[in-house]
Amino acid sequence: MQAIFETLFDIVYLVTVITLGIQMIRGSRGRKQYLLYGIMAVTLGCGDAFHLVPRAVALCTTGLENYTAALGIGKLVTSITMTLFYVLLYYVWRSRYQVNGQNGMTVAVWVLALTRILLCLMPQNAWTSAEPPLSWGIFRNIPFTILGALIVVLFYRSARETHDTPFRHLWLTVVLSFACYIPVVLFADTIPAVGMLMIPKTCAYVWTVLIGFHAMNKEERS
Repeated sequence: MQAIFETLFDIVYLVTVITLGIQMIRGSRGRKQYLLYGIMAVTLGCGDAFHLVPRAVALCTTGLENYTAALGIGKLVTSITMTLFYVLLYYVWRSRYQVNGQNGMTVAVWVLALTRILLCLMPQNAWTSAEPPLSWGIFRNIPFTILGALIVVLFYRSARETHDTPFRHLWLTVVLSFACYIPVVLFADTIPAVGMLMIPKTCAYVWTVLIGFHAMNKEERS
């Protein structure tokens, strides 16, 4: 039952975000923020596919324990593409709210992102091991969490100051995704049921993509 439900859920998720992303890229028509948003959605879907596709295959065949290496490499790829997702979201913020300057903020975003990617690439993560160290799972997620918090503050403040109704909840989608993700990092190995939080986390990312998609369509209709 788990294999069927999880596989169907992942297929719907991947098809949804990638399709919406492609539609946004095609429909951006010179609007930079929606072009970036579309690229961001496609990056999210394609990156997650590296982990979700092997997981689906494992669940539907011989089990997760026989796909340890593939799942680990998939997690590595997903970790990097998820970081790029937030970098792209930062540039969506700059484009949507016509932000100029603030070079210090841009430097901070790139330092956090590159630090996260570098930590992900360190061999100590033991991605292909059946029991990767929890300590490195925490290390690599510290700059990632700070990056996410920064994005939350930027979108919350800008949407409120400009009365940006279409994007008024974007900050909340990021908060929800991290609220579900952090317990998984910390406790999933010892309490497997915590892994179920990845479902609402995934839904939060779909919500993020839908916010941009609906905003673009609303502009076209107005």
